[in-house]
Amino acid sequence: MQGLEKLNKDTPRQSFVYGCVSYLFVFPIFRLLFRGKTSGISNLPKTGGVVVVSNHGSHLDPPILGHALGRPVAFMAKSELFRVPILSFIISACGAYKVNRGTGDREAIRTASKRLVEGWATGVFLDGTRQDNGRVNEPKPGAALLAARTGSPVLPVAIVNSHRAFPKGSFFPRLVSIHLRVGELIQPPSTRKKEDLISTTKEIQLAINSMLDQGLINSHSR
Repeated sequence: MQGLEKLNKDTPRQSFVYGCVSYLFVFPIFRLLFRGKTSGISNLPKTGGVVVVSNHGSHLDPPILGHALGRPVAFMAKSELFRVPILSFIISACGAYKVNRGTGDREAIRTASKRLVEGWATGVFLDGTRQDNGRVNEPKPGAALLAARTGSPVLPVAIVNSHRAFPKGSFFPRLVSIHLRVGELIQPPSTRKKEDLISTTKEIQLAINSMLDQGLINSHSR
């Protein structure tokens, strides 16, 4: 994005609706029903734009990521969801932004870049779609491109077990543990050249899959 403003070092304030959804709905479900735990949370910057990148195993991932990390995370959402009055109000208040089908990735990249400049933590699923095995299998360079365009660091996050808790094609979740492992920050690519984007994308993939290989967080981890 040409003419990007200097990155905002602040963080957008959490809306009242966001707080209600987080603390009264998503957070209790994550902590109680799925016995949720999070490790490495100190790696998440408290302020400023950061590209939060994770694996994608189920529909549970966006709300868990958006509310378990302790600061708002903006996600793209298909435009059809914004046509439902109450749902539109809720997801907008929670930082979601509209992406129209058929416009390709350019519009999504422009909007996500704007969110990062505004100081949002902006969520990206590295494969783009849910994976049956819950791992990063075919990573896309979108997260690396976002980081390169805005100079934002990348935060790899492994969501352990969400693909087992709510598999593709299931109508009801299974009450297994879902844990989040937050990795160390990865610096943005030095350029937008294809080879630099691919290199950073592979680094993110390795970081996430390595954390997935560690499995669930034991009782002594924080």
